[in-house]
Amino acid sequence: MLSPSLGLMRPSTRSEWVRLRTLVFLRWVAIIGQLSAITVADRYFGLSLDLGLCYLVVGAAVLANLLAIWLAPGNKRLTEAEAMLTLLFDVAQLSLLLYLTGGLTNPFALLILAPVTISATVLHLNTTLFLGAMAIALVSLLAFFHVPLRFESGEVLVIPPLFEYGYWLAIVTGIVFIGLYSRRVASEMHAMSDALLATQAALAREQKLTDLGGVVAAAAHELGTPLATIKLTSAELVEDLAEALPDRPELVEDAQLIREQADRCRDILRSMGRAGKEDTHLRQAPLSAVLREAAEPHARRGKDIVFAVGPGDSDAEAQPAILRRPEVIHGLRNLIQNAVDFSRSTVWVSGDWSDQALTVRILDDGRGFAPQVLGRLGDPFVRPRRPSPDRVERPGYDGMGLGLFIAKTLLERSGATVRFSNAPAALAADLEADGGRPGRTPLPSGAVVEVTWPRARITPAPGAPLARNRPVTA
Repeated sequence: MLSPSLGLMRPSTRSEWVRLRTLVFLRWVAIIGQLSAITVADRYFGLSLDLGLCYLVVGAAVLANLLAIWLAPGNKRLTEAEAMLTLLFDVAQLSLLLYLTGGLTNPFALLILAPVTISATVLHLNTTLFLGAMAIALVSLLAFFHVPLRFESGEVLVIPPLFEYGYWLAIVTGIVFIGLYSRRVASEMHAMSDALLATQAALAREQKLTDLGGVVAAAAHELGTPLATIKLTSAELVEDLAEALPDRPELVEDAQLIREQADRCRDILRSMGRAGKEDTHLRQAPLSAVLREAAEPHARRGKDIVFAVGPGDSDAEAQPAILRRPEVIHGLRNLIQNAVDFSRSTVWVSGDWSDQALTVRILDDGRGFAPQVLGRLGDPFVRPRRPSPDRVERPGYDGMGLGLFIAKTLLERSGATVRFSNAPAALAADLEADGGRPGRTPLPSGAVVEVTWPRARITPAPGAPLARNRPVTA
């Protein structure tokens, strides 16, 4: 389902989530309930039961539990086949006990839903369908073949056929409905769990990259002085060797090599220092800088990315500085990647602000979101928005909405509200009027993603310090 590099659980391993101890405990509860029901029916309701056979069937369940405890540790994770056989035994044991105690006239026939519900929650669909079919078949047989309930006087307990048919229909409907309901809820929970793990992994990776930038900047600063010393010393050594040992040119070459390598280390640290910033600077940056940083990995993928940052686009001082959080960078980067993936030629990234809010819009000139998935965007594992003809044009892409889920989750964590829509004609006209389309033929006709933060959640507090980068000198 997801990349193995994220370390997430695959669907094929979910059947191994069930511990043997859990099913053994549930079976003990069922055994206690069966013994209590048989004893109460015999002593207090005057029903004549074949106690020997009933206790023998319950004893089979007791023996199965004891063997499970003896043969395997309680924390053993059951395989798909082992879990299926365990639940199939429970269905068969309960059906046999119901056969001895009146069939569907026994109100406890409803408990046959339990094994099917457990299977629908944790096992594969084929296993659940098999157990559900077995449960329905056994319930149907019990409707015709069972030992009738008798009172001590010999009178047979008879219920109207219509009531018995309704009870059979209710159990069958319950097996189907509860099985489907449990399956759907469990699938959504598993999908959400995997998606949240992927989100945490993405955020942790972005946080490591951010921290690495601070480490690089610190290293570049700290190593600047010793590299300058090495360069100065090696230069003096070259001159001294050239004068003192003119017959040993190889020593002069070695000293020159030391100087050249020191210069190389200085250049490397300078380039790394431009990528990394001091921790105090990493905390905030102008809006346009953050947007360009988020789009940078996708700037050379053959699509034009046009930036239009509010009324302060021409004056850097007029732009608000925003908190440069890893979740903001990664969330915007995922949204820009999605726009680049589906655009024909151009992606627009715009930002504007007011006293109360700051808004970023990401538009493309693709086909837009499919109407059938527009309301589900932001949920994990939604099918791709592209229609089937796009599969021929983009055979290598098989998105399922996980990237949009990660982006939406991370941005909402930072306090943003994320909205997905398709571009109306009025929006294209506004963008052209604002200078976002000077001399260009493409128009934003595809998807629109609007991310809005309350100003107080994304901008630093007034008076927050902002340190200058110290240059790397050699």
